[in-house]
This record gives sequence, structure tokens and C-alpha cells, in this order.
Amino acid sequence: MESLNALLQGMGLMHLGAGQAIMLLVSLLLLWLAIAKKFEPLLLLPIGFGGLLSNIPEAGMALTALESLLAHHDAGQLAVIAAKLNCAPDVHAIKEALALALPSVQNQMENLSVDMGYTPGVLALFYKVAIGSGVAPLVIFMGVGAMTDFGPLLANPRTLLLGAAAQFGIFATVLGALTLNYFGLISFTLPQAAAIGIIGGADGPTAIYLSGKLAPELLGAIAVAAYSYMALVPLIQPPIMKALTSETERKIRMVQLRTVSKREKILFPVVL
Repeated sequence: MESLNALLQGMGLMHLGAGQAIMLLVSLLLLWLAIAKKFEPLLLLPIGFGGLLSNIPEAGMALTALESLLAHHDAGQLAVIAAKLNCAPDVHAIKEALALALPSVQNQMENLSVDMGYTPGVLALFYKVAIGSGVAPLVIFMGVGAMTDFGPLLANPRTLLLGAAAQFGIFATVLGALTLNYFGLISFTLPQAAAIGIIGGADGPTAIYLSGKLAPELLGAIAVAAYSYMALVPLIQPPIMKALTSETERKIRMVQLRTVSKREKILFPVVL
């Protein structure tokens, strides 16, 4: 029985937390939508796969060296970190102190954790090199910009108003997050609310970049939320369109827009 108990305790599933279980289900849902339903596979497939890797129990692939130290709950090591931060030697107090600490102090604690024998996971290293440095969002911006066709906008400039109106979603989302905080339902700071608000602009790269700067702890949730709802637009839009338009309006045939020359498409972003 002792051997069987040791085997069970050594299995990752025995250490599966509620949050990890929920995120694993969300990741599997994203993979199913990407593969089976063909909803934005270029977006949802890597997000779902990354979510699976990040939430494998006991793997620690998305943990920094300091987070790995805190996860092991070694009293002696926690005492060393707590002494440096002038806080109580428990995980909750240390996390609160780190949240208020300067980036230089956080880096010192990370280096101290490495000296104690802990190493960051591969996904944590990728985050530091790609997301934390701001390189990946900029590369995504370049790719999105290269793929964007400004032809319809140049042929009918009035559609610019639709894009401008979409930005009101940012303010609505920020106010929504602050309202939840005001009523004590979910606690969000102003930087966190601002990072969440960018989701309202339906702009994935901007949401990733800004959350990485203002609320790194919410980056994963914001990225999944932003790209998931953008990928599900084909499911979200039809009932809204039916509610806001009549059947006659939906039967209006759109006229063919004028042909936009390649020179116009090149000069437009350059002039901007």
C-alpha cells in the first residue's frame, strides 16, 4: 500500500489545482474550436497548446525560478526571501511584497532563487525574451500590418467611423472593470483595469503589449480572452445583427467598391 500511495502521490494529477483544471478545460476547448470548427486556427491553436503546457501539474514550465521556490514551500528558503523583503515568511505575504517591490528588487529575488538551485521553465524564459522585452508584440504588429488590406477603407473612407466607434469599447471595458472593483465583486487596480480595457478595442497585439507593461500577472487571461472572443465573432455577430436590423435591410446588396491601386495602398500607411 505504501508503494501504491507513493506512486499516486508522485502523479501530477494528484497535485492538480482547481485553477489548473479549469485552464486545462479552456485550453482543450480552444484546441477543439481551432481544429474541429476551424475558428481562427492560427490564433487559438498556439494559445490552447500553450495553455496546456503552462498548466501541466508539477511541470512548472511557465514558472520563474522565484515562483518555483514559492511553490515548493521550503520554510528555510522562504525565510531568506522574506528577510530580504522585510515581510512575514509565508507565501501570501511574500507575493504581496513582491507585487509592491521595484523591478530591480524583483530581479534580485529571481537571481537569489537561481542561486538556491531553482531554474525558470522554458515558457517563462520565452515570456522574458519575447513578451517581457516587447519584441514579440512588435513583430506581431509588423505581421498584421503587412497582411492588412486598406483597399476597402480607401474605397469608402466613411468606414473609418466604424473603426473609431469600436474604440468606445475600451472605455466601456475599463469602466466595467472599475465597477466590479467598486462593488467589491472582483478587485482590479487602475493599471489592471486599463490593461483589461484594451480587450474592448478588439486588438490582440495591443492587448498583449499593454498588459505586459501594466499588468503582467493578467497577461495570460487577457490574451486568451481577447483572441477567443475575436475568433468567435462569427458566432457572436449573427444574433446581434438580427436584433439591430430588419430583414429588408439585411437583403440590401452591397455595390462593388472602386478598385484601389497598389500605389494608393502603399502610400496610405507611409503618409500616416
